[in-house]
Amino acid sequence: MKKCVTLLLTAALAGTLCLTGCGNKNEEGVGDVKQDTREPEGGTSGEISQAIMVVSFGTSYNDSREATIGAIEKAIADKFPEYEVRRAFTSQIIIDKLKERDGLEIDNVGEALDRAVEDGVQKLVVQPTHLMDGYEYTDLADELAEYEDKFDQVVLAKPLLMDDADYEAVVAAITDVASSYDDGETAICFMGHGTEAESNSVYPTLQEKLTKTGYENYYIGTVEAEPALEDVLNAVQAKGTYKKIVLRPLMVVAGDHANNDMAGDEEDSWKSVFEGANYEVECILEGLGQVPAVQDIYVAHTQAAIDTLEN
Repeated sequence: MKKCVTLLLTAALAGTLCLTGCGNKNEEGVGDVKQDTREPEGGTSGEISQAIMVVSFGTSYNDSREATIGAIEKAIADKFPEYEVRRAFTSQIIIDKLKERDGLEIDNVGEALDRAVEDGVQKLVVQPTHLMDGYEYTDLADELAEYEDKFDQVVLAKPLLMDDADYEAVVAAITDVASSYDDGETAICFMGHGTEAESNSVYPTLQEKLTKTGYENYYIGTVEAEPALEDVLNAVQAKGTYKKIVLRPLMVVAGDHANNDMAGDEEDSWKSVFEGANYEVECILEGLGQVPAVQDIYVAHTQAAIDTLEN
């Protein structure tokens, strides 16, 4: 069979490539997802013909990991039972911490790909849980390209936000999950990570989509880029009608940034800054991965990637 890997960045950039997956042990709470083991589940090499590798940055917050990354993996596994679903993390720091602290072994991308080769995977779909096509997404694409001659077919699916349909779906998802706070006196602020890459444009674009759709009391900011906390605070204060602020992470996982930079008690946290500006503040520590509608977007992206494969 012709070896190929389709890199689904945008319709214009859709191309052909070739890739693989990872092998792991079932962790409680993640159903049939293979994620944290050193032995392939299901037999000898060659028995696993097709797999979906879900690639995430990772987190050391165990409860949030399974409520977010685990939930996305399970949604994909439930939708595509004919595929073995595997886990890989991109953060080696988190991988090492989990192994040392919890005895939990999770593959990095290279290990996951090597394991897929060893297990005889022929057809691989790689679904990142990244928010955008930033540095981590392009690094993933580059790493996958190195394996293009080792598999019959590999396709890299889209991250969460790539095109207008994605933005519309995310706007619907985040406004629905926060709708109970939409009372005219509450500003709903989402904190993203931010990046130096050009893909940081997803944040102002999402803000624009929210405003144009009529959600003028929703605000998007970032921890490490723009819009910054100061920009969000200025926009909220300029409105002049808010009494309360609801803070939610615009991240797949409610990890360190959400717990500390957003909801922490340090004077420079989002919570403290808004409280210092005399607002009542409520922090909701739920990652995007906990939102069923967001899980559905990743499932749809996985389906789109599978649809490009040859039978």
